[in-house]
Amino acid sequence: MKKYFLITPLLSLILLTSCQKKELVEVVEVPLPSAEEKINIGNPEDVKADDGSFQVEPLPYKYDDLSPTFSALALELHFSKHYLTYTNNLNKALKGTALENLTIEEIITKLDINNADLRNNAGGYYNHSLFWKVIAPKAGGIPKDTLAGAIQKNFGSFENFTAKFKNTASKHFGSGWIWLVVDREGNLQITTTQNQDNPLMPNAPVIGYHGKPILGLDVWEHAYYIDYQYKRKNYIDGFFEIINWNKVNENYQATFKKK
Repeated sequence: MKKYFLITPLLSLILLTSCQKKELVEVVEVPLPSAEEKINIGNPEDVKADDGSFQVEPLPYKYDDLSPTFSALALELHFSKHYLTYTNNLNKALKGTALENLTIEEIITKLDINNADLRNNAGGYYNHSLFWKVIAPKAGGIPKDTLAGAIQKNFGSFENFTAKFKNTASKHFGSGWIWLVVDREGNLQITTTQNQDNPLMPNAPVIGYHGKPILGLDVWEHAYYIDYQYKRKNYIDGFFEIINWNKVNENYQATFKKK
């Protein structure tokens, strides 16, 4: 079923201001509707990348399923515009190279970080592909099973972990990601990266620890500005209401199976 939204002149001004401010660093140009124009919210299943090594990871829910944390409009633009563009640009950057037939994780761990085009788009693809899977409708709550014990061991309590993660995300300057990673010793760490960098990238600057990401929060403005404007803290609080802890636990356990 197609859904429609009205964009008021005020919202159009807010979005235009945000796009203009990020013009030098954002990689996606999203055309804005005119005042009072109806916006058609489509179906995530219809989003397809151009031919190449990678396709968009299927979104495991509809655009309006994460409301009120993410509005259908915000999620649709994030998935079908920003994420799709990273995917298409990654395929272009890989075409004809030795990395073309590798998995995205192999590409991330082998890439030359001086190759800005590949670095940004491989990171954008990997990071978002993880992000969609670690959030879900009717999720949130607290982790269980193996992950719960690991959080207790490494942070003292789930409350301590939550406070540290939220504080790190609130204080992160500019665009980037906040991560829960498994480090080389098998411990959980909270770390951050700028832009579309990833804790798996060799020699990429990481505030904290390199490691295998099992949970990631996108703090680029394109992830939250439509719904929250400058109130990043509210966005971070909302994120904790939709974290899919079952998936995060799967990610955690998978890091040990590969060793």
